[in-house]
Amino acid sequence: MNLLSIAHVPIVQVSPKDTVMQAIDASLPAKVGAVAVVDGGRLVGIFTERDVMFKVVHRHLDPEKTLVESVMTAPVHTVRSSMPVERVLQMMLDKHIRHLPVSQDGITADGMLSIRNVLQFMVTDLKDDVQYMANFIGADSPGG
Repeated sequence: MNLLSIAHVPIVQVSPKDTVMQAIDASLPAKVGAVAVVDGGRLVGIFTERDVMFKVVHRHLDPEKTLVESVMTAPVHTVRSSMPVERVLQMMLDKHIRHLPVSQDGITADGMLSIRNVLQFMVTDLKDDVQYMANFIGADSPGG
């Protein structure tokens, strides 16, 4: 399975020199909780709704004047699109991460995974497995 099939693509990105308010304005129309912070085509960080709460609101910083680079999370963890979804979930749980950029090279971001994306995929996959097993067990066969 390719993780980009469940990730938010195209990724919402901002510059480290953008203000927090510009980052929020970029994230809202896309209905995402995290944006990639990209400088010269290079992924340099991630700015999340948790960063807004803990690093901006809690510190009483002005979102119109505060630059993303001063409150973003960096360095940022990334995952390759070929990584098994179970490993991604375990990584997110172990590291307390809610959003992960998908990147083949660790330099550019191709998509953004949320823990919700991962859990929704896994629940759907489990439902399919249960339905398959129920159909198999319930199938009427000769001698059965």
